[in-house]
Amino acid sequence: MDLADHLKILNERATKLSGQLQTEEAAKQALILPFLQALGYDIFNPAEILPEFTTDIGTKKGERIDYAIMANGKPVVLIECKACNDKLERNTIGQLLRYFHVSEAKFGILTNGLDYKFYTDLEQPNKMDEKPFMAINIMNIKEQDIVELKKFHKSVFNADTIFSTASELKYLNELKLILAKETEAPSDGFTKYFIGEVYSGRATANVIEQFKGIVKKALNQFTSEIVSNRIKSVLDKEKEAEVQEANKEVEEEKIIETTGDEMESFYIIKGIIRQKIDSHRIFFRDAQRYFTIIIDDNNKKLICRLYLNGVKKYIGILDDKKNETKSELTSIDDIYKFSEQLLKIAEAYN
Repeated sequence: MDLADHLKILNERATKLSGQLQTEEAAKQALILPFLQALGYDIFNPAEILPEFTTDIGTKKGERIDYAIMANGKPVVLIECKACNDKLERNTIGQLLRYFHVSEAKFGILTNGLDYKFYTDLEQPNKMDEKPFMAINIMNIKEQDIVELKKFHKSVFNADTIFSTASELKYLNELKLILAKETEAPSDGFTKYFIGEVYSGRATANVIEQFKGIVKKALNQFTSEIVSNRIKSVLDKEKEAEVQEANKEVEEEKIIETTGDEMESFYIIKGIIRQKIDSHRIFFRDAQRYFTIIIDDNNKKLICRLYLNGVKKYIGILDDKKNETKSELTSIDDIYKFSEQLLKIAEAYN
């Protein structure tokens, strides 16, 4: 499984259990340690994940932080944990700030198992910033979050690389929050900028108030149009690809001859999946490269592909992500070995 798959499992677990995780220890065991495992670390190896990392802070001896991600015997990331129902506000980062200052770690993470806030020292060397350069919530993981989290994976972790991009990421995220806030409720200053661009009169208090509604509507319409245009572009490309594929199949059909093995395989698969699908909905299409079994005469409702015209024969089955796995058939009867998989696929179209 890749990181996205692990995060999906964590999302499902958090959705199911977050209400029951009332203590810090419960959050650690159910969510935080699995999160570190998803990043490729052996949570049972103190050379990689050291629990109760100890350091001295001033006159205080033996102070401990929950976890440290270790590399070459040194801490590279400090992790301070809270219970799931604890809010990660500014008054909760004090301990992480103190530890960061006296340790060799380059990054700090404050988490309650659901929210993860990532810190470093962009503003002043060896002093952790009060604002995180990245914040994610495993209940609402975005594609860009996964891209940035992969940089913390054990297999590719490089403190210098992460630090070099942290500044841009921090300010990018802060600007996005500002834009979201201004889109929802434009401030006077934000509104006055647009007034100056389109209005020739004085920006009085009444004018600013009037324009706030106009600016909000304009921003929302602009955003909707961008989304609509992107969706239309994707659909147009899909439609174009379908037309090209259809034209290609038409050309191929002119020189295609369906073999006896292909027809026999069709009847075998039809006999298998008719337990889930009415037989009149089961079709085949023959192409030069393969023979397909489909539902409702629709290429998007694919049951499987068969490759029967070469020296070796194969059945190809696609997973949820449209990745095909080919399995060799020593005889047409071997198709029966895949009955369970074929029925599962057919059930999705019922």
